[in-house]
Amino acid sequence: MAKRSSTLETTLLALEMLRRIPRAPRSITAGELHAQLVASGFERDLRTIQRQLDMLSTHLGIERDDGSAPYRYRWLPHARPLAIPHLSPQESLLLKLAEEHLRPLLPAHLMKSMEGFFVQARHNLEPDGNARLEREWPSKIRTVATSQPLLPPKIVPGVLETVSEALYHNHWLRLDYKNAAGRRTTVEVMPLGLAQQGPRLYLVCRYRGFDNERSLALHRILSAGQASTIPFDRPRDFDLAQYDADGRFRFGEGALVRLRFRIDRRTGHHLRETPLSKDQTVTECDGDRLEIAATVVDSAMLDQWLKGFGDAVDGVQKEAVA
Repeated sequence: MAKRSSTLETTLLALEMLRRIPRAPRSITAGELHAQLVASGFERDLRTIQRQLDMLSTHLGIERDDGSAPYRYRWLPHARPLAIPHLSPQESLLLKLAEEHLRPLLPAHLMKSMEGFFVQARHNLEPDGNARLEREWPSKIRTVATSQPLLPPKIVPGVLETVSEALYHNHWLRLDYKNAAGRRTTVEVMPLGLAQQGPRLYLVCRYRGFDNERSLALHRILSAGQASTIPFDRPRDFDLAQYDADGRFRFGEGALVRLRFRIDRRTGHHLRETPLSKDQTVTECDGDRLEIAATVVDSAMLDQWLKGFGDAVDGVQKEAVA
């Protein structure tokens, strides 16, 4: 009975060690791992941990960097991960879709911490696996553009990772930024939000010494670094959802207007199905036209949208809403 108990404890220790060994490029020493295990209630000496690490690195996809002492251990980038419990085909599909869509919006360290799950999900959906229906699903769905598709702009390597980490930890950023007019400045900013608009990513921030928000295109950031490792207090009066609702990503200032315009019946039919606002009204007019009235946020994007209909739209009126 004592032998069985000892075997179980050794197995549990090995599993806990495997769970705590990071995937490359991160790594961990035997001493660091020993301290984590002791803090979690595993009372083993350092030499035991070293022996276990040597054994695991011999039989599994774990690399031992013995270039200098103390040795460092890491899962190889493409090693098949250990997962308990095993991911189901449905969970694998969900993780694969999440990886594709969330990569530009999550801090780099969070994506890295999930890499083992992503690798297992991809492995489970490989052609020689049993999850045929789940593997076929991504080819059955598509998010389509509502305007002319554009390729995403190139972002300087390392900028997205630095910005997302500073945003996550509430750290000030120092940016070398070149605006659309080509003017280049070095600024310190308080990162408040990250938003994706079509193929572009924008950082919502406040310049040091100012209390208003600005949206900076990530592809115009030439370099980014932390200006301080001391966290700032996130402003209580800022809400990213409200910032978006105010039309700030559409080049507006949050002013509500009662919009009225007439539109060709066939051109404007989609507005019956996808209204501009909850209070939108549609009135039949003479001459095969519709009159649309809706309360919306005034913005440059709204004006551009209306102009895009050309002669199909006329009689545009805006009345400020108190």
